[in-house]
Amino acid sequence: MQPTIALVDDDRNILASVSIALEAEGFKVRTYTDGSEALRAFQASPVDLAILDIKMPRMDGMELLGHLRKSSTLPVIFLTSKDDEVDEVLGLRMGADDYITKPFSQRLLIERIRALLRREKLSQDDGTEVSAEKPLTRGDLMLDPARHLCTWKGEAVNLTVTEFLILKALAQRPGHVKNRDQLMDAAYGEHIYVDDRTIDSHIKRLRKKFKVVEDSFSQIETLYGVGYRYKDA
Repeated sequence: MQPTIALVDDDRNILASVSIALEAEGFKVRTYTDGSEALRAFQASPVDLAILDIKMPRMDGMELLGHLRKSSTLPVIFLTSKDDEVDEVLGLRMGADDYITKPFSQRLLIERIRALLRREKLSQDDGTEVSAEKPLTRGDLMLDPARHLCTWKGEAVNLTVTEFLILKALAQRPGHVKNRDQLMDAAYGEHIYVDDRTIDSHIKRLRKKFKVVEDSFSQIETLYGVGYRYKDA
């Protein structure tokens, strides 16, 4: 079965170019130019994953996500502009699974889609499929890649796919420094370049999310001019 991806954006150039890229990768694509049109379509015929622009006329991506989360756990990726950090944070709190900043690499978007669809499939399986990747425990931290589950002292920490991969890369070798290039490779795959500040932003959000659970959280250390490491217990 080919997964069906919904692409919701008022920029018809993005709809056209991204649709072509996704269809070339074997996905079925449905496109919509505003949130209200998309919501009606989702209710009539569900999709496997939605990509939503935040800023659209009539019903924006944030409002559409709010409607979806009342009855659905549909994986959602937000498309945001470079200056929309507040919107990104609010969207993630509301239940978006990941976000990508415009202008973006279509290869990066496709990798994020595949990662979310894999996660969704694993969360819905009946237990007959066993992931080769076992849960990782580092003191109070537990990461379960098979279920995309992260907990701190037993309390769930909701991470995007990108945040989860960065944290896993750090926690796999406590005390060892990972530079930004290594973290980019872990989160986005080799040969995909993102700005250094993107990694810094993800680290900043990771710390904020853990501090909600425990204000004194300090396991992710910055080594200025070098990179980051997960504090050795």
